[in-house]
Amino acid sequence: MAATILVVEDEPAIQELISYNLELAGHHALKAQSAEEALDMVRTALPDLVVLDWMLPGMSGIEFARKLRADKRTQGVPLILLTARADERDKLHGLETGADDYLTKPFSPRELNARVKAVLRRRAPQATDDAVDIAGLKLDPVSHRVTGNGSPLALGPTEFRLLHFLMTHAERVYSRTQLLDQVWGDHVFVEERTVDVHIRRLRKALEPSGHDRLIQTVRSAGYRFSPAA
Repeated sequence: MAATILVVEDEPAIQELISYNLELAGHHALKAQSAEEALDMVRTALPDLVVLDWMLPGMSGIEFARKLRADKRTQGVPLILLTARADERDKLHGLETGADDYLTKPFSPRELNARVKAVLRRRAPQATDDAVDIAGLKLDPVSHRVTGNGSPLALGPTEFRLLHFLMTHAERVYSRTQLLDQVWGDHVFVEERTVDVHIRRLRKALEPSGHDRLIQTVRSAGYRFSPAA
């Protein structure tokens, strides 16, 4: 599943190399040459991950990372920090600021793609191509198929995305607002009750295999996917 990755790098050749290789790996790369430009882009829509150069003109990459982590809306966006600084103290400083991983220049495109895949799997599993199989319910993002106890289940595109997100974040409760941001997209203005409509459709689609019971309503809080019915 393609992830939207924001590349914040002021050297055009490096930015182009990173973006090209990310797109070869199937991702959608957005480009910013400064932290200020990147902040404007993040205010418009949240990326799945940010690849961030430490040394930037104007606001540094570290300060940009601090701003993301200080804002409730952006604090969960995964970050990979790029830097020429190889000192262990610098690495610790970057990680303590909130980066999920740290890559020292020069690095190979293969290493960057491996780090991106690892961070997405850990922090944004809904943005990977990994199949999910829980309690006999299997979802495959590559083939876009869902099966319940081996039998195919028919889901609409929104229900598919909703189920994918819930399955990759099992046992966590999400409010309607959080689900709108994560499934429909940040800055998409639709009513919260839209979530209820699609939850009903999702449960109906899962009824044939009995997996509708895994979509739980948590009173006054939201919804949770749990095999512990």
